[in-house]
Amino acid sequence: MSIQTLERNGHTTSTGNRVTVVIPARNEAPSIGKIIKGCALYADEILVVDGHSTDGTVEIAQELGARIVTDNGVGKGDAIRVGIEHATGDVTVFIDADGSHSPDDIPGMVQPIHDDVADLVVGSRMRGGSDELHGDFMKFLRLVGSDIITLGINYRFGVGLTDTQNGFRAIRTTTARHLNLVEDITTIEQEMGIKTLHAGYRVSEIPSHEYERSHGDSCIKLRKVWFRYVYTWLKYLFVGGWSCVKPEVSAKKEKALATR
Repeated sequence: MSIQTLERNGHTTSTGNRVTVVIPARNEAPSIGKIIKGCALYADEILVVDGHSTDGTVEIAQELGARIVTDNGVGKGDAIRVGIEHATGDVTVFIDADGSHSPDDIPGMVQPIHDDVADLVVGSRMRGGSDELHGDFMKFLRLVGSDIITLGINYRFGVGLTDTQNGFRAIRTTTARHLNLVEDITTIEQEMGIKTLHAGYRVSEIPSHEYERSHGDSCIKLRKVWFRYVYTWLKYLFVGGWSCVKPEVSAKKEKALATR
């Protein structure tokens, strides 16, 4: 469904930019159908990046008209890079397949990009609430860690963000393709935010509630990934400016400046 149709239905006041919704998914058969149906109300293209599922995820997505591509099997970061590569829309939205995000937030998320006041918009759980960041000690540690990471980003770049970790986000597709994203796991989300700011693009956020996943358990094991989060946070924050965009993009910028 095009953005112009959404405007007639009163969902958004955007211009006419095409929206691709990318859904990274691995064995999400119980929830993938509901997510695709919800996203279809607000997207011109649904792109499911499959992580070699064995439970019928792909078949369900195909029946609902989604386009399917397969990732390289090394993590969510890889799936996001594959999604960026294959997206055909002007704006790319990333949403999890486990039911933790509401597709109804998509119009509000893409609107700042359509209005040309942002290049990356993150759904803030700190402003919208979360069912996954409260209730036990490990969730508390995730919340504290997320706040510390966001605090460092705010001071480094002089911004006022409240959530830099949420995977539910929208980004201008050209911006995403300029960024030199290399993380293979969920650390790609903080990498994306930091490198977007390093490159001089604009980052904003909207309130978005995170719901308890509809089935199964989270694949994020804090004890296994915490060091990678801290290491990449410091690395990209303080020495990541030189590598924030792809080498070919950097070369084009230098050439353009030289000819002025």
